[in-house]
Amino acid sequence: MTLVTNDDRPVLVVTNLDDPTADFVIAELHDRGIPVVRFDSGDFPAALSCSAAIGGGTGRWRGSVHTPSRRADLGAVRSVYYRRPSGFAFPHLDKQDERFAVAQARYGLGGILTSLPGCLYVNHPNRIGDAEYKPAGLAAAAAAGFTLPPTLITNVPDDARAFIKAQGPVIFKPISVPLYLVDGKAQTVPVTEVTADEIDDSVSGTMHLFQKRVDKVADIRVTVIGEQIFAVRIDSGLLDWRTDYGTHTYTPLATPPAVERSMRAYLKHFGLVFGAFDFALTDRGEWIFIECNPSGQWAWMEPPTGLPMTAALADLLEGGLRGQ
Repeated sequence: MTLVTNDDRPVLVVTNLDDPTADFVIAELHDRGIPVVRFDSGDFPAALSCSAAIGGGTGRWRGSVHTPSRRADLGAVRSVYYRRPSGFAFPHLDKQDERFAVAQARYGLGGILTSLPGCLYVNHPNRIGDAEYKPAGLAAAAAAGFTLPPTLITNVPDDARAFIKAQGPVIFKPISVPLYLVDGKAQTVPVTEVTADEIDDSVSGTMHLFQKRVDKVADIRVTVIGEQIFAVRIDSGLLDWRTDYGTHTYTPLATPPAVERSMRAYLKHFGLVFGAFDFALTDRGEWIFIECNPSGQWAWMEPPTGLPMTAALADLLEGGLRGQ
């Protein structure tokens, strides 16, 4: 669906250079004649500049953000597609000056980008930050009515061993995954099964997440884009389907009404308009909540399923606040 509008306000796309998901959405917006200004906040200040003013009789930011080829009026942004920008960095400065410069950039440019008037955020950076805390997500999921596997977050080895013995089989997975490089290449830290005998004193060094392994027959990824829901069954035979995409088959399926209600409650709790939900499907047809990624990937599922997710995202961004 293409919205008919004379609105010439731009869509801001804030992400890193290597983001094919954003590329698909930008191409769709360009095909619709929607102005797009794309930048990575990590390009500041080398290839990104900003000047903004407030006060003097107005409560709205006045000014603009500039890239080498684009300019966006801060007071006339239709929507912001906030994906995965790289962090601020000032490698030419010494460590103390760099810490100062990063703080000024984060709370200055970052603060401006989070307070633009009259635009829709998909999603708002602050809401993304809230939702990325996995313990907060699990608590919100339980409150929204999802079924969760028993979960322990701890740095106490004896508690981890006791949990595994009581709940086994148990998996370990990262609570958060920062950039992790092996031989210079970004790596996914996979979900792995763990036994009580494998727990040693190194667990005390930081927090760890242990979770009862779900006896599943398949995985489900549900992408919620505004009012639209796209559910896909993923058959891989793997404990962690992210470790080998070549094994997958994808099947669109309907979302049970109770699951949809819980997803809506979850998104409302965090103030999100987009969410990529992961579930484990049991042989009894139960959808067990695993997590929700507020900046999750989805574009790779579109070609094999034919689901119009790019168009749905473009509809949302094109409509701006009217898309809510």
